[in-house]
This record gives sequence, C-alpha cells and structure tokens, in this order.
Amino acid sequence: MICNHYNFVKMDKIGAYLSKHEIKPSLQRLKIFEFLYNNKNHPTVDSIYTALSPAIPTLSKTTVYNTLKLFISKGIIRSIHIEDHEVRYDADTIPHGHFKCIGCGGLFDFPFDHHLQLQTNLAGFQITEEHFYLKGYCKLCGAN
Repeated sequence: MICNHYNFVKMDKIGAYLSKHEIKPSLQRLKIFEFLYNNKNHPTVDSIYTALSPAIPTLSKTTVYNTLKLFISKGIIRSIHIEDHEVRYDADTIPHGHFKCIGCGGLFDFPFDHHLQLQTNLAGFQITEEHFYLKGYCKLCGAN
C-alpha cells in the first residue's frame, strides 16, 4: 500500500516551488529537494548526504541537516520519528500514515483518513501536527 501525493510539483519547476515558499533555490537545496522528491523511501540525513556528496563535493552533513530543517519550517517536507534514534524525511506533506517493518526496516506510506473521527473526539482542540505510525512485518518479511 503506497500512497503517492507527489504530483504537486513538476521536477523542472523545483526552483520556482522553493522560491514560492520563500526558500532561495541554491544548487544544494535544489538537489536535496529533488532527492527527497525522487526517493520515496523516507531517507535519513546520512543517506541523503551519501547519495549527493559525490556530485556536490562542497556538500556537508550540516548543510543537509540545515536544509531539511528549513524545508520543515516552510512546510514543504515533514520529519518522521518512528524510532528514537532515527529521523527520516518525507516530501509528501499530505496527511498519510507510515508503516515500519521491524524485519527489513522499510518504511511504507499508506493512505489514512481519520479527520472525521478527530473532529468528533477532539472538538474544540487545535491540531497543529499529526503523525500515524504502525509497526509490524511487511509482505516480504511476514512471508518468511
């Protein structure tokens, strides 16, 4: 079950998309957002850095971290904290759930519409952030 909400920006329009969100579209920012957009496996800072540093020798992990922090503050990506020791990043900001396989470590998106129940059970509350995580075994690991 993978939900795909990545149709919000065309790849050739990333610079304009970043500018629209008040982010100066430097080469490093463009490449980091492009990587997140193309890699729907919810990468970590380390995996982003490892993938991009050969093509961008001036890139540092600090730059990756600061860029991700900026993207989060502007609402164009979200961080995923399923495990205490691991933060992953997702360019899909439309509300959806995440399933973490405890066998292979894979992280999978799934559609999740819970707004009606939240509106009923939390009437009068102001929700500023939402996360829905499940853990278990994916189809491949569960079959073994």
